[in-house]
Amino acid sequence: MKKICIVTGSRAEYGLLYWLIKDLNNSPEFEMQLVVTGMHLSPEFGSTYSEIEKDGFKIDKKVEMLLSSDSSNGVVKSMGLGMIGMADALGELKPDLMVVLGDRFEILSACSAALIYKIPIAHLHGGEVTTGAFDESIRHAITKMSHLHFTAAEEYQNRVIQLGEEPKRVFNVGAMGMDNIRRLKLLDKNELSDAIGFNFHKKNLLITFHPVTLDNEPAEIQVKALFKALDELDDTGLIFTMPNADTEGRKIMALIKEYCSLNSNKAKVFSSLGQLRYLSTLAVVDGVIGNSSSGILEAPSFKIGTINIGDRQKGRIMAESVIQCNANQISITKALDCLFSKKFQTCLKDLKNPFDRGGASEKIIKTLKETNFETLLQKSFYNLN
Repeated sequence: MKKICIVTGSRAEYGLLYWLIKDLNNSPEFEMQLVVTGMHLSPEFGSTYSEIEKDGFKIDKKVEMLLSSDSSNGVVKSMGLGMIGMADALGELKPDLMVVLGDRFEILSACSAALIYKIPIAHLHGGEVTTGAFDESIRHAITKMSHLHFTAAEEYQNRVIQLGEEPKRVFNVGAMGMDNIRRLKLLDKNELSDAIGFNFHKKNLLITFHPVTLDNEPAEIQVKALFKALDELDDTGLIFTMPNADTEGRKIMALIKEYCSLNSNKAKVFSSLGQLRYLSTLAVVDGVIGNSSSGILEAPSFKIGTINIGDRQKGRIMAESVIQCNANQISITKALDCLFSKKFQTCLKDLKNPFDRGGASEKIIKTLKETNFETLLQKSFYNLN
């Protein structure tokens, strides 16, 4: 059996990987190994490793790496701890292939260790562009360290090839989140209200605001501008999910907690909703607001609008449901007016998600079955003519 090691460091990433983990775990042709690190192991971020265990998956290794500091110094030191922990984990597990998704610093640490261990890497969601965050550079670095590539769109497939990866190793399978939407049985509105302890209002929004790691404007200013715009809304429920463990992330967390405490009649914050509750929330809210990739990748499948604030996701392919605005109160207010307008809501009825190809997990597993891992390590740089 081929030993496949999947590494996950955050709740959102695990949610996207869920069906791939499940399908690999059920396949007689693979021995699935699971390494959990980063935010999963932090009580501050919900200790979401417990959700993985509740889903019935065995965690083979837990790699502690997240420090209490979200300064640049703290994040860099966390990356170093991650490499040390991954060295021990990979040395013991000895996988034939490591599978990673995305662009976070936890995954960069894992890939750096695998590279030296001569373990081939399969990278999911490469080739994407997010110019407002240093995730952009991390994502492309992981692409160059990887040996198989599974992208979410043809444009991203072409970009991975443009980075010098051989076309025969790059597969466009669509967005991983589509598997969850197609295969999970979601909660209805009443079930969800009971599950999260939230009374839905006439209108409702799901809000996630992450640090913009390459922006010179402090996160505090941007978040307060968002709050002021939200305060202008009438009879609107606000469901917040916490930001990632990035630089300045804890400042945003503190502000959100304070805002929800002062507005407990309409606002509630969650460290982690988990995939079932999160997607069920997408199915019942009127829109998504913030700067999370989920508003671009998954939200269009629910035919709801997304207000994408600032530059964090700048460069991604965006459906017609995405309203782009600047990180100031006036721009956010205008975007909210557009979101709730009858004209915009009517246009959403015929919306198609550009990332929905369907069956991403099945396509990836089919490729892994057909691939000889022993031939992957040596790569040729593919030159565009």
